[in-house]
Amino acid sequence: MRTRFFNARILTMEPGRDIFVGEVWIVGERIIFVGTQQEGQKYLEEHSDEILVWDREIDCNGNLLMPGFKNAHTHSAMTLMRSKADDLPLQDWLNTQIFPVEAKMTGEDIYHLSKIAILEYLTSGITSVFEMYLTPFTVADAFRDCGMRCVQTSCVNNFSQSVELLEKYYTDINGKDPYNSFILGIHAEYTCSKEILEKCSELVHKYKAPFWAHLQETETETKECIDRYGMTPIELFDSLGLFDFGGGGYHVVWTNDKDREIMKNRGLFAVTNPGSNMKLASGIAPIEEYLKCDIPVAIGTDGPASNNCLDMFREMFLVTGLAKLKSMDASSVDAGEVLKMATVNGARAMGLNDCDYLAAGKMADIIMIDFKQPNMQPINNIVKNLVYSGSKSNVLMTMIGGIIRYENGKFNIGVTPEEVYAKAEEIKQRLYS
Repeated sequence: MRTRFFNARILTMEPGRDIFVGEVWIVGERIIFVGTQQEGQKYLEEHSDEILVWDREIDCNGNLLMPGFKNAHTHSAMTLMRSKADDLPLQDWLNTQIFPVEAKMTGEDIYHLSKIAILEYLTSGITSVFEMYLTPFTVADAFRDCGMRCVQTSCVNNFSQSVELLEKYYTDINGKDPYNSFILGIHAEYTCSKEILEKCSELVHKYKAPFWAHLQETETETKECIDRYGMTPIELFDSLGLFDFGGGGYHVVWTNDKDREIMKNRGLFAVTNPGSNMKLASGIAPIEEYLKCDIPVAIGTDGPASNNCLDMFREMFLVTGLAKLKSMDASSVDAGEVLKMATVNGARAMGLNDCDYLAAGKMADIIMIDFKQPNMQPINNIVKNLVYSGSKSNVLMTMIGGIIRYENGKFNIGVTPEEVYAKAEEIKQRLYS
C-alpha cells in the first residue's frame, strides 16, 4: 500500500523540530518521506528513478499528523470486568473481584475480550500497547488478527504461569510476526517467591534482556517487602541482578531516593498509570522527581477493570494535573514532556525504536487529530491543546504499519464491532452466571 498525506500540520516528535505544514509518504509499512511540499518536489527530483504511484492520497485539510500513542501498561482482556469490580481497595478488588473470575477465563475468552480493548485503543489513537495477561499466545493471536502492535510481558506468579513458560513465551513469540514481541517479566514481588525471582534472574542473564514488573504500586506492597527482605522491591530486584540489562516498572508510586538512584543508574523506565492509581487510591507517582533524576517516564492506562477507560488523552491530563497538585506548583511537568511520555518514551520502553518519530525509515504508525472541533480552537499552542483539551473524539484516523485500522468512526480489523460485542456478552453471561 502506497499512501500520500498532504496539506497536514505535522508533529514529528523529533527533538528541535517544530510543527510544520507538509506531507507524509508511506510505502508498505514504513515512512519514506516527511517534509514540506517544496521538500517533496526536491525529493522527487533527487529520486527520479523511483516511480511513486499512490494507492491513496489523503487531504488532511490542515489537521494534525503525529506518531501514535503508546499505551505502556495494560491488561486488555479485563474488559470483562469493566464497571463490574469498582469502588474497592486494591487488595480487596484483586482477591474478591478479579482473581476468582480470571480463574475461569479460557485462552479463547481472552482472545475475544482483547478485541474490545483493541477497538478502544484505536479510537484513542493508540498504535502499540505493552500488555500483561494470562494467555500470551491467544493475546498475540488477537493483536495479529486485528493488525495492531503488541509488546507483551508475563504475569508469572506463585499461582499461575511459571519461569519455564516465561522462557517459552519469550522464545516462541519473538520474531514470529511484525505485530507481536515479548519482554521478560513477572506480575509483582508480592505474588512471587524468592525462588521464582532467582530463576528469572538466570533468564535475564541468559538472554541479556530487560525485565519488567508491577513495582511499588501501593504503600502496603512496599512496606511488606521491606518487612520480608529489609529492602524495597526495586532494591530487592536490583540485588538479584534482575535489572542488570534495564527494563522498568509499572506504577512506581511509592519510591524513595535510593530507589530512584537505582532506576537512574540501571536506565529503568517508570510507567505511570494515573487514572488507575487515583481510582484505586494507590497514590500519586512522583513524576517531577523522576524527571529531575533523568528517569524516563512512559504512560499506561492499566487495565479496563481498574481505570476503566483506555484513553490516553485522559491519562496525559492526569499525569500533569496530579503532578502539579502533588508539588503545589502549576508549572510542574510541562505538557510537552507529557506528550513525549505518551509517544516517544512509550515506544522506547517497549523496545519499539522504529515507532518513536515520524521520519523517513520509521514505521508508519500515525494518527490524525481533528483540529476543526471547538475544543481545539483557537489554535494557540498545538501541544498544549493535545494534553490539556484533547479528546478521543479528536482522533480521525489511526494507521499501524501503513494500514489504516480506524478512520472516521469505521474499523478495519477483520471483524465488526457488533460481532466483538456479541461474543463478549456471551462470555460475560457464562462467567458471571
